[in-house]
Order: sequence, then structure tokens, then C-alpha cells
Amino acid sequence: MAAYNEGAPLRQVVVCPPGLAFCGVGADELAAHNFHATVEAAAALEQHRLLREMLTAYGAEVLVLEEPPGKPNAVFVQDVAVGTASGFVRMRMGLPTRESEATWMAAALSARGIPEIGHIEAPGTAEGGDVILAGDVAFVGLSGRTNAEGVRQLSVLLGELGYAVRVIPVPAPSLHLGGVMSVIGPHQIMVGAGVLPDGLLAGFEAVHLPRRDFISGNVITLGPGEVIVEQHNETAITALVRAGIKVHILDLLEFVKGGGGPSCLILPLARGE
Repeated sequence: MAAYNEGAPLRQVVVCPPGLAFCGVGADELAAHNFHATVEAAAALEQHRLLREMLTAYGAEVLVLEEPPGKPNAVFVQDVAVGTASGFVRMRMGLPTRESEATWMAAALSARGIPEIGHIEAPGTAEGGDVILAGDVAFVGLSGRTNAEGVRQLSVLLGELGYAVRVIPVPAPSLHLGGVMSVIGPHQIMVGAGVLPDGLLAGFEAVHLPRRDFISGNVITLGPGEVIVEQHNETAITALVRAGIKVHILDLLEFVKGGGGPSCLILPLARGE
């Protein structure tokens, strides 16, 4: 039986603070890197520092990697690997400019003694933002970044780990499944309007968002019923507070400009009591 659950207490994460590449994306490069706007370097550095500080204060071990040269999306470490109780799965990126990031992350994790237990092969593409692990269920997004062959390979790999895979087409305007839903407790999910048919929620209690944008469903779960939410995500903040969830609000706007939400900024490696 698979043991890893994204609703359990966060114990160890990898992060990559923004560097010259992330902060230096110009207006003529936004589309190539999926940025929505240019970022303010000082603000990005301070926002990421406060995120790391909050993760550490919660009790999580934070492993910091240096941004690889010329890789502005490397700050979004969630996408390049998926951590499990047995080791990590190396992804194969769906955005051409991110192609080498999975190798960079795999080398960093292997150097820390974390085993690689599988990887996605061509022609499959799969990004970690499309994988949500919830105890014995794995939600996998079929998106513009994770294609049908990537879903097939993930289904095999995760099935071998004991997960029952539930495949979900990712609706526009979200890039990944993580933009429309998050596990916020061992048996609790926050999900955007019109995303999941009731059958795919079997075994879970849902906190429904009345509306959604591209990252309205994206939060960092620190532990059961306790999350980090980007301060401009008022839809999620209101719904979570109403549901009795403890909400920590952070300004992460510079990373929203880069096309990501809170969970995109961490690669969880360990969760548990």
C-alpha cells in the first residue's frame, strides 16, 4: 500500500531561489518561458526568503539548490520530479526550454542518496504539477504539459507503488492539475469549480471553490488542515477559512507572474507524522 500523502505533515522539501535567469526574463521572452509579466528581482528574492522561513518555522527541512544557468523556470522545482515514500520519479518536461531541468534535479537528489525509482521516456511528457498523491490514490492530469503517453507511463509507475490512478483532463486556463486542486488533508481536497466529476472524488471530502483562475486551486499543504496560500488568491482564502482550514497568507506575486503558484515552488520529498 502506498504511504505518501500530500495531506500529511511536510517534513522535507527542495527549493531553488530565484536567480539571474528567473529575474532576467525580458518582455520579448515571456511566451517562451510561460511568464505572464516581467518580475521585480528584489521582490522575488524577498518573497522566496519568506517562504523558506515559513517552511522552516513549520518544521520542514529545506534543501536549497542553486538556480542552473539559463533556466528561469528552475524555481518551479515541483515539476521536474515526483517524490514518493520509495524515492523519486524523474519527469520529462513538456516545455522545451525546461528539457534539461529533470536531469539537473535527478543529479541533485541522487547526490543526497535519494533513489530514482523510475523516469518518463520519449515520446511521453509529464510534469510534477500534474501529479497529486493522496494516500492510495494518485490523481494525474492530462494537460498541455503531460501528454497521453506520459499519463500511461505514470500510471504504470504509480500503480507499481500501490496507487490507484485517477486521470483528470486539465481544463483551461490552468497549466497543470495542481492549478485546480490540492490535497489539504489525508482525506480532504480543495478543488475548483467544474473540474472533478463526483466519482473521481470518492473517498475524499471536498472544499469546492466557487470560481477558478489558472492557480486558484494551488496551495502548499503544511499538514492536515493547514496551508500556505498566495495573498491574491482571495477565492481560495475565503473558501478555506470557511471550511475551518488554518491559512497562512504569503505574497508570492512575482512567481505568479512567472506562471506558478505556491506548490510549484517546492518539491516535497518527505511527509509524515
